[in-house]
Amino acid sequence: MKSPITPLLRFILIQGNALFPSAYPFLRTIAGLKIAKGVVAYYKDYFQYRSLNSKIKSPFEIKFLHSYPFYYDRYEEAGGILQHYFYQDIWAANRIYRSGVKKHYDIGSRLDGFISHCLVFCKVIMLDIRPLRIKIPNLEFIQADCTNMRNVKSKSISSISSLHAIEHFGLGRYGDPIDPWGYKKAIDEMKRVTKKGGSIYFSVPIGMQRLEFNAHRVFNPLYVLKLFNGCSLVEFSAVDDRNSFIKDAEPNDFINNNFSCGLYHFRKN
Repeated sequence: MKSPITPLLRFILIQGNALFPSAYPFLRTIAGLKIAKGVVAYYKDYFQYRSLNSKIKSPFEIKFLHSYPFYYDRYEEAGGILQHYFYQDIWAANRIYRSGVKKHYDIGSRLDGFISHCLVFCKVIMLDIRPLRIKIPNLEFIQADCTNMRNVKSKSISSISSLHAIEHFGLGRYGDPIDPWGYKKAIDEMKRVTKKGGSIYFSVPIGMQRLEFNAHRVFNPLYVLKLFNGCSLVEFSAVDDRNSFIKDAEPNDFINNNFSCGLYHFRKN
């Protein structure tokens, strides 16, 4: 079935959401979760609680000025999966855990996802162009522009990753310098600092290759293989357009996808 959202309408919604970030999700919530029904249910529960508590007093008295309503949680599922990240973070953390490394380097991945998983079983040295002011056990942070990791020795790292990050490099979204080749410079640096036989865990959006400035790039999955020349592909898995995880996939099957996620495990030759 053809999507009712035309390219022009999609463009208008994306631009509007950039200017008013709460507007589009709010409208979607009204349509999908029937917020008016949730308001009715909320006040029904409110008065029922007040009635019951007047008969059998609990230490938690209901007060209108302390109200903190959530109108639509009752209509959601028991849990949600953030597109790409849930499967991606488990995929990479599982492989790093099984590798047995005691120290792992990462460039720009999610702190509250993949990196937090890894901190359970190994030390992580995290590199990002933005500052990190909190201190976390087992985590070492280095603020750096990873298109030029001049302070990291060549062939010095046995395990390194960058998950859903390098597609942003050189677009200015995170305050980084504009550079159309920023992604390639970062990949070349990853290869330079990785020792022979070392592992590189890498993910980016894949599908029909394009730039969606300044959000991200979407890569042809075969182009990613060319970018990692000098490395052998150990595994390619993916999260497809429907957010389903596919283990041991074929890169060629994703070249016409819209917005999937390619999960690459390379070994440095």
